[in-house]
Amino acid sequence: MAVVVMGVVNVTPDSFSDGGRWADTDAAVAHARQLVAEGADIVDVGGESTRPGATRPLVSEELDRVVPVIEALAADGTRVSVDTMRAEVAAAAVAAGAAWVNDVSGGLADPAMLATVAATDATYVAMHWRAHSDRMQDFTSYPRGVLDVVDELRDRIEAARTAGIGAERLVVDPGIGFAKTAATNWEVLARLDELAVLGHRVLVGVSRKSFLGALLADPDGTPRPPLGRDLASHAVTLALLDRPCLWGVRVHDVLGTRDVLSAWERVKR
Repeated sequence: MAVVVMGVVNVTPDSFSDGGRWADTDAAVAHARQLVAEGADIVDVGGESTRPGATRPLVSEELDRVVPVIEALAADGTRVSVDTMRAEVAAAAVAAGAAWVNDVSGGLADPAMLATVAATDATYVAMHWRAHSDRMQDFTSYPRGVLDVVDELRDRIEAARTAGIGAERLVVDPGIGFAKTAATNWEVLARLDELAVLGHRVLVGVSRKSFLGALLADPDGTPRPPLGRDLASHAVTLALLDRPCLWGVRVHDVLGTRDVLSAWERVKR
């Protein structure tokens, strides 16, 4: 099965990756359309930055950011995901045309999220998560490494199933960069196939994240800025393509990702 490419559209003024370039509706819609033209299978629209240390917007702010963008893209026939931890935003986004709810908290941030998604037909992405951005680096201990991630994701799957979300509507994400040190991120990627025991599709998002910035740091230790991390992001994607559990990748550079996939598929043939 071909790997699904989910393109990122941050409708936020404080995104770590693009500094708010797509913070207004028209710019975000235009950017999303460009990602679709470049080969995005799904466009993931988010109105809350989840970078380390980020503060949360008001619910009304998040709604104002994402709903008009989703409405415009859904009218185009685009497959749209909403990147949110809030049940109210998820419900409004699905009503506006989103077919996916990408919840980086896996239902932990809002106790109403799972029941809200269960009442829709949306596919639900449950990511591994331990705390909000302002505190997540206080929760980076994994005595059993990737096995802790697997067990905690299993708990979220069980909660989602209990709420009424069917197995066919579930996707899991190991949460690269969330409440994890760089070493833990690399371990999870190296042992990604251990998530196969969960029995669900696996989405991975490494694009432009800080552990890549640290890997590519200058000799003085200054991390590589986010826009300079795309080649490393693509290298990780390439390294994961032989993992049977991999279903999709969440990326900023859709065109570059498509180039990688096309070349890899041609070599494999």
